[in-house]
Amino acid sequence: MSDNKQKMINVTIDNKTVSVPENTSILEATRSLGVYIPTLCHHEDLCVAGNCRVCLVEVKGSRTLQASCATPVAEGMEIFTNSRLVRTARKHVIELLLSEHRGECLRCSRNGNCELQALANEYRVDEGLFIDIHKEDQPDISSPAIQKDDSKCIRCQRCVRACTELQSVSALCVAHKGADMKITTFWDKALAYVVCTNCGQCVSHCPTGALTEKNYVEDVWDAIYDPTKHVVVQTAPAIRVSIGEEVGLGPGKRVTKKLVTALRRLGFDSVLDTDFTADLTIIEEGNELLQRLTKALRDNEDVALPMITSCSPGWIKFAEHEFNHSLNHLSTCKSPQQMFGPLAKTYYAEKIGVDPKDMVVVSIMPCTAKKFEAARPEMMSSGFRDVDYVLTTRELGLMIRQAGIDFEKLEDGEYDSILGKSTGAGAIFGTTGGVMEAALRTAYEIVTGREIPFDGLKITPVRGLDGIKEATLKIEGTLNKYNFLEGAELRVAIGHGLANARKIMKQVESGESPYHFIEIMACPGGCIGGGGQPIPTTNELRLQRANALYEEDEKMQYRKSHENPEIIEIYEDFLEKPLGHKSHELLHTSYVKREKN
Repeated sequence: MSDNKQKMINVTIDNKTVSVPENTSILEATRSLGVYIPTLCHHEDLCVAGNCRVCLVEVKGSRTLQASCATPVAEGMEIFTNSRLVRTARKHVIELLLSEHRGECLRCSRNGNCELQALANEYRVDEGLFIDIHKEDQPDISSPAIQKDDSKCIRCQRCVRACTELQSVSALCVAHKGADMKITTFWDKALAYVVCTNCGQCVSHCPTGALTEKNYVEDVWDAIYDPTKHVVVQTAPAIRVSIGEEVGLGPGKRVTKKLVTALRRLGFDSVLDTDFTADLTIIEEGNELLQRLTKALRDNEDVALPMITSCSPGWIKFAEHEFNHSLNHLSTCKSPQQMFGPLAKTYYAEKIGVDPKDMVVVSIMPCTAKKFEAARPEMMSSGFRDVDYVLTTRELGLMIRQAGIDFEKLEDGEYDSILGKSTGAGAIFGTTGGVMEAALRTAYEIVTGREIPFDGLKITPVRGLDGIKEATLKIEGTLNKYNFLEGAELRVAIGHGLANARKIMKQVESGESPYHFIEIMACPGGCIGGGGQPIPTTNELRLQRANALYEEDEKMQYRKSHENPEIIEIYEDFLEKPLGHKSHELLHTSYVKREKN
C-alpha cells in the first residue's frame, strides 16, 4: 500500500454512513452528502474561525453541540444536523445576532443578498425573543471607495481574515472583548486614514451590509438627466462576464453586446470600451519594458528590473505604503481606466465636438479601488478630473433593475467607434495572467517579427489560479535595436492577491528576483474576483468568469493589441508614437511614497 494513500474515516450523518478523508471537518463531510448546514463566519477562501456558531450540530456522546466548520470527523462519529436541539440552538444564535444588528433591511444595499437576512427568513425569526441592543453607530464614509457601518456588523471576522490572509494588509482588526468587541482599524481611525488599499475584499467577503462600496448611482443618474452634459461610459473587461450574475443570468455568461444595449437604454450618450485602453496599455507598457531591457542588457545602464505592471490600483496603493523604496520598478503607465479618461476629454471630445467641461466620464469596474484611483489628485491630465464617477458591477446591476430593463431580452448592440474597438488581448486583462499574456503576444512579435509560438496564442503557463505563476519565454530571431535578445530568455511572473504580491516584492527588494517582468493584481483571480464583483465570489465562480473571458478572446476578430485598427489610428492622428511626449503627458503617471501605520 502506498504511504501517500489518504486514510478514510467512517461516520454516520443523519443515520447515513459515509467515508470521508481524515481531517475532514463535519461541515465538509455533510456537504459531500448534499446536506446543507448554514454558516456565517465560514468562507472557502478563508481559514476556519468557528466564531458565529450558526453551524452547530449534535454529535452523539458529546456534552455540547459542536461547530461543524471547526470540528474534524472521527472514526464512528454519529452526527445529527437537523435534530430539535440543533434547530432550536441555531434559531437562538440567529436571534442573538439580530438583537445586535441594526435591522433596516429595506434601506440596506445588501437587501435580498444578505446571509443574515436569508437565515432569519429560513428559521422564521420573527418573535423578537431577545431585547434589541444594537448601537446607533454612524457609518464611516471617509473613504471614496468603501463604507463601513458597525451597526450592521455581526463580528464574524470574515473581513479581518480576508484583509490579513488574502491581502496581508491588516487594515481591519478585532478590538476589545465580550460585549465591547468590535471590528476596527489602527487606533480606530477612519478608513481613509489607515493603510487600506481599497481593494474591497472585505466588502465581497462580508455576509451583511456592514461593509459596502461607496455608492455613486444617484450622481450618475443626475448626470444622465442633465441635458447640458455628454455622459460617456466605459466598461472594464471583466464586466462583460459578470454583469449577468447581477441581472438573473448564470455565472460566466458572455453578455458583451447586451451590455452595450443596456447602457444605451440607461441613457449614456457614448458607450465605449476600457478594452480599447487595455490594448493601448499593452503598447505603452510593452515598449517601456523593451526600453528598460535594452538599456539594462545591451547598454549596461542601471535600470530598475524587473518591471512590474501598474493597472491594479489596489496593488499600487499597497506598494506605495509597503514597498515605497521600490516604486521605480512599477511601470509608469496609468491603468486602462485612467488612460481612457484623458483621451475621452481630449481626443474623443474634439472628434465629436463636445466641450470637455461638459463631458462626464463614468467607469463600470469590477473594483472598488478604482473609485479611489479616479479621485487621486494626479489623475487630471486632461485639465479636468479625468474619470468623474466609478460604478461597480453591483451598482450597474442596480441601475439596470431600477430602469426596469429585461436584460435577457435585449437585442445585441455594438460599442461606439474611436475608443470602442478592442482585441482579445484587451479582454483577458480581466483575469490573473491576462495582462502578461497580452503583453507577451505583442512584445514577442515586435522583437522577432513572428507570432508567439503557442498554440492558438494561448500562453497556458500564465493561466490558472495558482497564487504565483512563472514562465520563461525564449526569444529567437532578431529585429533592429533588440539584437541583444538573440537567444535570450525572458523570465516573467504573475501574482494575484496582495499576500502573494508581498512575497514577490520581498524578493525584488532583496535583489534576488530572477524575473524581467511581473504582473500583480490586488484581488484573488484578478479583476474577475474584484471587490466590486457580484457577491458571492468563490474560486468556482472565478474560474467560470475567467473561462468566459478566454472564450471572448478566441471569438474576437483581432487578438493582439498592436493589430487594433483604432490603436493604430490614434497614434497616427494624435499620440504620434509610444512613449512620446503626448503619451507621457496623458497616459503615464508617478507614484506617492505613503507612510505605514
